Amino acid sequence: MQGFKRVLAGPWVPADLGKLPYLWAMSLVFLVFKYFYSPVTALELFMLGLSAVLFLPLYLYSFWAGGRRAVLCILAACLFGMLWAPHNNGAGTFFIFAAGMCGRLAPGRNAPRMLAVVLALATATAYLLTGNAPAFMLAPWAVGLSVGVASIMESGLRASRSQLLRKQEEVEHIARIAERERISRDLHDLLGHSLSLIALKAELAGKLAGRDLEACKREIADVETTARRALAEVRTAVTGYRDSGLPGALASARASLAAGGVELREDIQQFALAPAPEHVLALALREAVTNVVRHAGATRCTIGLALEEGSAVLRVLDDGDRLRAGDEVRVGNGLTGMRERAAMVGGQLLVSVDKGLRLELRLPVKDMEGEAA
Repeated sequence: MQGFKRVLAGPWVPADLGKLPYLWAMSLVFLVFKYFYSPVTALELFMLGLSAVLFLPLYLYSFWAGGRRAVLCILAACLFGMLWAPHNNGAGTFFIFAAGMCGRLAPGRNAPRMLAVVLALATATAYLLTGNAPAFMLAPWAVGLSVGVASIMESGLRASRSQLLRKQEEVEHIARIAERERISRDLHDLLGHSLSLIALKAELAGKLAGRDLEACKREIADVETTARRALAEVRTAVTGYRDSGLPGALASARASLAAGGVELREDIQQFALAPAPEHVLALALREAVTNVVRHAGATRCTIGLALEEGSAVLRVLDDGDRLRAGDEVRVGNGLTGMRERAAMVGGQLLVSVDKGLRLELRLPVKDMEGEAA
């Protein structure tokens, strides 16, 4: 019972495909056109309803199938078309569905080969099982061929994009590991000697405290000098660990958007920023661009940075079609982290949907100047 409830709850098709697959299912209405000009028997009406009930689960399942299971779905759709062909010219729509399912085999040569098989079966069905072959073949060849080619190309593009994102994630993961190892090595080299020297001098000062006060003071002074020198070295090293701020985030954004095939429009105003707020802006920009590339389905992204009424304002706007005007934006870890970081420096994050996702981050300049001081 729980498994049945999970099936009913969905999703019935992959989320990245949106709602279009459900609209495509309405193509089954072509089967009822015949009955606008000819009578329908109760048996035929029953068989039509039964076919729809059997075919729709097959159609939805095909979106999750691959390999041999996808081939079986395609052949089953063709079988529906063959069974209905002698009785209804609208049966050609089943071959259109079968042609669209060929995209499940992409990328690779099997997809176009299977599309050729579907069209061959449609042609054979038209000549062997119908009395008007040209009329029956119109739907499979005029529509099915276009749908099949488009489905194969779209599946290939989705696979390429998914592979590109996986490689990008692998590169980022390797870079993080390398950076952690570098930090570990540098901190060991910087602090290992200094802390060992401080420990030895502190131990020596303890031994001299009761018998040679002047020597003890000298050792304590050396401990202080060594500690300050170590602190200065750590600060210098940490400065090297920090990213290059907004310039580095912008460069990374350009590379990510270009790799994702998203056109970038920039309107960046140059002005001084304190380190902490600049870091907040850089992280927000990285998170926003990551959302555009991975989730928005956008073709164009606009990034703006300006000084407005005493605040630094970062705006990121995409034309993605995953959200519509008025939709509620789901708050995940990324947006939550941005809001928390903005609040730490007295800023505010605004997110809305207007022909895509619009993100606006405002940070007060006064706070920046105070922190810089």
